[in-house]
Amino acid sequence: MSTRLLPPAFRIPRSAFCIPRSAFRIPRSAFCLLLSAFCILLSASCLLLSACSPTPAPLSTATATPPNLTPDTVALDTATPVTPTSTPPPQNTRPQYTLDVQFNYTNKSALVNETIVYTNNSTDTLTSLVLAVEPTCTKSFFLNSLAVNQLPITNYQFEPENVQAYIRHRLEIPLVTPLAPNGQVTVQISFGLILPTVADFRDETDLCSQIYGYTAQQVNLVDWYPFIVPYMTGKGWVLHNPWYYGEYLTYEAADFDVTVTFTDGATPVIASSGEEVSSITATSHEFKIEAGRTFALSFAAEYRVLSTTVGDVTIYSYYFPPYEVSANAVLKATVQSFEIYVQRFGPYPHKTLSVVLGDFNDGMEYSGLYYHSKGIFNTYDGTPSSHLIAVSVHETAHQWWFEQVANDQGFEPWLDEALATYSEIVYYETVQPEALASWWWTYRFDPYVPLNMVDSRIYEGEGQRPYWNKVYLNGAHFLQDLRARIGDEAFFAFIQDYLAQMRGKIATTDDFFRILRLRTSADLSDLIAQYFQNPH
Repeated sequence: MSTRLLPPAFRIPRSAFCIPRSAFRIPRSAFCLLLSAFCILLSASCLLLSACSPTPAPLSTATATPPNLTPDTVALDTATPVTPTSTPPPQNTRPQYTLDVQFNYTNKSALVNETIVYTNNSTDTLTSLVLAVEPTCTKSFFLNSLAVNQLPITNYQFEPENVQAYIRHRLEIPLVTPLAPNGQVTVQISFGLILPTVADFRDETDLCSQIYGYTAQQVNLVDWYPFIVPYMTGKGWVLHNPWYYGEYLTYEAADFDVTVTFTDGATPVIASSGEEVSSITATSHEFKIEAGRTFALSFAAEYRVLSTTVGDVTIYSYYFPPYEVSANAVLKATVQSFEIYVQRFGPYPHKTLSVVLGDFNDGMEYSGLYYHSKGIFNTYDGTPSSHLIAVSVHETAHQWWFEQVANDQGFEPWLDEALATYSEIVYYETVQPEALASWWWTYRFDPYVPLNMVDSRIYEGEGQRPYWNKVYLNGAHFLQDLRARIGDEAFFAFIQDYLAQMRGKIATTDDFFRILRLRTSADLSDLIAQYFQNPH
């Protein structure tokens, strides 16, 4: 295993990026340590010492309020909503990510200084940290330096050139001092990116992201920075093997502060997971998001932007000029489904939601942002009975099932994909019930052979299409049968409870059924036996 930095010939020279002085400021965590030592020498009180610990920002509680209804908006159910049972929010101990990105738009390369403030929220003492480094798949990641609490680290375990995907995307950092429960550590990483072209989605043997990289029209940064994977008490770090279909990464909720500076003077339009909080200069922008799972960015000189506001949330549709009609339809469907999900499921926590037309035939959800396939844009026929609309409302639903309530996407993918697929039904029955009856079931479900094993892992999918049938479609059918069994009131009360209790956490199938049984005493054994391979 490699325990050294890359040789100088493979590092990206700093001179190419015009690094601002802010990149060399003493981090607040280092300042607090110095001040604490000084306080001890002066025999200051413990209260003064405690003042050095940075206070994490509180979780945003913004609630999207639907605007006054017009003929073009959604006629929502006006029944009194059921108040979900929620546990008090814990003190914020989410990981804090600060990323300073010096990006050369012409060369499609970047130099990044990353700081992670990590709190051990488990009851185990940690002797190392494990990070996922996804750009190693395309050999586009170059580690320049690594430090823990300001001390340089060279004995890390990292093999980015390894032919085994499950080895090359794992970075393990040993801790000089074990991290006790509730202990905090700061990790500093300097790295470079030389972006690849976006992979060919038709290559079913390629394990690499088919979104990350650049095309002739856009740059996409997704899963582009090292991040600390979740640690489960008694189980260890959750980092699964990459796979050919489905998603295998699991994310903790974290706070992000991302600054992007274009070192070559470029001024592309930027779509991001977070809200832009400041434009430092014409070429430098800062974005923030709280309690996000991952931070995505997309740059394009030719982006056009449509937007609308729902309460205090701004929803954007980024597109290229030939696609304005489809982009408007996507924005309308996203807004309509957003309103429905706020009422049916619960509030949306962020200030923005962006839809980005991908210059590729793929789509994917990220925090506060989702990509929509150009191939699907090309199929839009102007009607609600369109794959474009169905995928739009599906991806919007992932802002509840993935973003707010996460899950182990490799081992329990049904928890977000079945719920997002069923959310399509919730949308259509509200907006276009005739399309649900005449089109959705016959188009999205009936042509494919449903299989049991809703709770299959992605590695048990037996191919992309069988995986979709098991997890997405049969999962949605299970939820439909569950709703019929327990009734609408209990079903949506459960959904709201599930969101309220698991928001910001990583849910399991056991959590799903535990919360469900708080809302119904109905015998579900036959449904579970019909749809699941494991008892619950």
